[in-house]
Amino acid sequence: MYNTASLLLAGIVFLAMLSIVYASWKNGISPMPSSAPTRHAVAKEINQFSGRGTIVEAGSGWGTLALHLLRHCPGWRIIGVENSPIPLWISRLLARMAFLKRSGDSAVTGAPITYIHGDIYDYPYETADVVVCYLYPGAMKRFSVILGDRLAPHARIVSICFALPGWRPERVITCGDVFLTKVYVYTVEGIDRRAS
Repeated sequence: MYNTASLLLAGIVFLAMLSIVYASWKNGISPMPSSAPTRHAVAKEINQFSGRGTIVEAGSGWGTLALHLLRHCPGWRIIGVENSPIPLWISRLLARMAFLKRSGDSAVTGAPITYIHGDIYDYPYETADVVVCYLYPGAMKRFSVILGDRLAPHARIVSICFALPGWRPERVITCGDVFLTKVYVYTVEGIDRRAS
């Protein structure tokens, strides 16, 4: 016979999975972590940008890319935006553990990484210096217009796997992973940077 703790655990796992399925259905895609070669390529590109500031990862999923950027792109403030509660919770937990390990301190104050619950289409990108995204084609089409309206002229966009429709990339990098994933790098300098 099942004991109460087993039933409670099973119920929690079921609700967590139901939450992920619902968010995946609502978003049109499930949270998908990027490969290690892709994460390295994104960090390498960001490290070539002059200056430091704020990186916003639109659709941060499980938080693996943002945490990689935290470790490999010093001096940047990183914000992950995610609307799926379970991946968001895992991201926050992993970030807390990573920050405590780095600082050796028991208090997390002033951590350079934050994960927020939010809709990537409603986020105020005006203060972002770099936007990183790993979305799907339908989202990229909608996101393309939003970034064109909200980003400052100096901002950069790094997109994994899918190009921004209507934009001309400054560079396209092919990663060394099994899928030969492409990373698209854009500079926002006004309407003249968009493809016609």
